[in-house]
Amino acid sequence: MDANVTSREHQDREEYVLLDLDSVSESVDIPPNAKYVLTGLNTLNPVLIIDDKLKLVGEYQETIGTCVVFSEEDTPVVHEETGPSEANLFSGTKIIDSSQPPTKQVKPFCQLHKVLKFRIAPDSEIQAGTIEEAK
Repeated sequence: MDANVTSREHQDREEYVLLDLDSVSESVDIPPNAKYVLTGLNTLNPVLIIDDKLKLVGEYQETIGTCVVFSEEDTPVVHEETGPSEANLFSGTKIIDSSQPPTKQVKPFCQLHKVLKFRIAPDSEIQAGTIEEAK
């Protein structure tokens, strides 16, 4: 029974992968809102197609050491009222200070074990650093 529980926990575990487009971004301008299709994540060479025009081939690389991904979000500045209850009717109340700009809060999101580095597929049609439609 323990073997079944262990294998089920292994199947339910999420795994995060970083998509590394650094080598591609130097030669091709990819719009931030471009549509994409990512296939073959469970193969040795996943394929990423951007805007139905640019085909990229990926290769997994194991990370060395600990690779942690952080999330960043705006949080309002909050003041908490403190003091004796006779002098302060709002003791323990939190007040958002709208005169202060929000601060950035960074939190660990996940730990990575793999990086997926992409390169342009030989059969992609690219000219002069822009994506052209296949003819």
